[in-house]
Amino acid sequence: MGLNDTPSGERIHIGFFGRRNAGKSSLVNAVTGQELSVVSDVRGTTTDPVYKAMELLPLGPVEIIDTPGFDDEGELGELRVKKTRQILAKTDVAVLVTDGSIGMSACDSELIGLFKERGLPYIIAHNKSDISGREIRTDNEISVSAAEKTNISELKEMIGGLAEKSVSERRIIGDIINAGDVVVLVTPIDGSAPKGRMILPQVQALRDILDAEAIPVFTREGQLADTLAGLVKPPELVITDSQVFGMVSRIVPENVPLTSFSILMARYKGFLGAAVSGAAAIRRLRDGDTVLISEGCTHHRQCGDIGSVKLPALLKKYTGKSLNIELSSGRDFPEELSGYALVIHCGGCMLNEREMLHRMNAAAAEGVPFTNYGTAIAFMNGILRRSLGIFPGLEKEVTE
Repeated sequence: MGLNDTPSGERIHIGFFGRRNAGKSSLVNAVTGQELSVVSDVRGTTTDPVYKAMELLPLGPVEIIDTPGFDDEGELGELRVKKTRQILAKTDVAVLVTDGSIGMSACDSELIGLFKERGLPYIIAHNKSDISGREIRTDNEISVSAAEKTNISELKEMIGGLAEKSVSERRIIGDIINAGDVVVLVTPIDGSAPKGRMILPQVQALRDILDAEAIPVFTREGQLADTLAGLVKPPELVITDSQVFGMVSRIVPENVPLTSFSILMARYKGFLGAAVSGAAAIRRLRDGDTVLISEGCTHHRQCGDIGSVKLPALLKKYTGKSLNIELSSGRDFPEELSGYALVIHCGGCMLNEREMLHRMNAAAAEGVPFTNYGTAIAFMNGILRRSLGIFPGLEKEVTE
């Protein structure tokens, strides 16, 4: 991914689903205009999901996902079907590819049921129209031929129209600040900071502040006091990295609003309310409880890593309990959550909104509290109510 590329979490995810040999991979290749997926007459050629980040007009940045056949058989087939179900959690728009030469199958009907169950907008692309000779066109159905490239442009237009309706317009901070506001952003640079660049939530906040015609001021935690003293007037807002939340809260005057990048990301991804409620469960943890600390991205964990080192240490200090800590990262989020007393997730900057909400809802379905790094850290530092002050009404739900 280049410096100008849109990250996966900000792309519209379009999943292609269907039975084996329906022509999913061929259709994905036709839509992307590239030989993205291996194509063969052998059933079950696609064994793992294939991802392709691209620009799809008029949508812009999207991620196309080619999935294994949903009717795969045997032990390996079950694993492939499981992978396909996992893809549904992050899909914004589904394309069901049917074999138009034989008609709808029980597998196709099962997939439609899953789409409806998850509230997932979908299109049915009846492939192999060059063989079937059928021409179908409704609001969400279309006959196509991947081999002859028939109605591929029309399919892309249908996908674009459906995706525009399904994806909400969100801002990370620009909707709660005004032009001319001074916003101070506290960004620690330590061993776990990426070399030569900033983390995604910091970059997103910076861009949104500039788009709002406000004034960003970046500083490290060691220079924060001098930075505030050097301003002509107090800033309208201070945003900090979660790992220095406690230190920053002691420096920033009480009359200056304070929050964190992680809390902003929870709001941006749509689960801040759940994160606030879930944080209260930290106080109820008991000896022997298991806490899942989950990150949406995969990276080499270093000394001082916030998820594997700092959060577990803070939990132990705050609760005084002997806790079992389990870690997950990337796409390896556990399907079974009932054994956990609490899930603490990262901000989810590398996951799209639908997948973050799926993880939150999966925890809720098992009665497991769900929160995130910044909210949990603010709670344990006794400053959660203060950090929610810029979101009117939400701070009243805090029971620190």
